[in-house]
This record gives sequence, structure tokens and C-alpha cells, in this order.
Amino acid sequence: MENNRLKAFVERIEKLNEERDAINVDIKEVISEAKSDGFDAKILKKVIALRKMDPAERERIGVLVETYMAAL
Repeated sequence: MENNRLKAFVERIEKLNEERDAINVDIKEVISEAKSDGFDAKILKKVIALRKMDPAERERIGVLVETYMAAL
């Protein structure tokens, strides 16, 4: 009984890993398409990371970056 449950967990994780790999390929293709349209891939990734952040945290980081740059 426990072996069957363990096997089911392992198989579910393997399937999810396969799906994640397929999604990662799709993401790379979209980034490549954006690059071919003249967009900067690094900046796109940064914008996506910033959009994931809590707005207050994003604002705090922006203020700190501006402060540090002004100090330099």
C-alpha cells in the first residue's frame, strides 16, 4: 500500500517536471520572439520580476536604488 502511494507521488512529480520543462521551452520561444522584435531580454525578465513583487516592496527598492545612485 505505501509503495503504491510513493510510486503515485513520484509519477505525479515527474509529470509536473515534464510540464514545467515544456513551459520553460515556451517561455524561451516567447523571449526569442521579443528579442527578434528588438526588445531586450534582460530588461523583459527584470520587468516580469518587478511585476511579481508587492507594489510597496517594488517602490521601496526603487527609492533605494535612486538613493544609492545619487550617492555615487
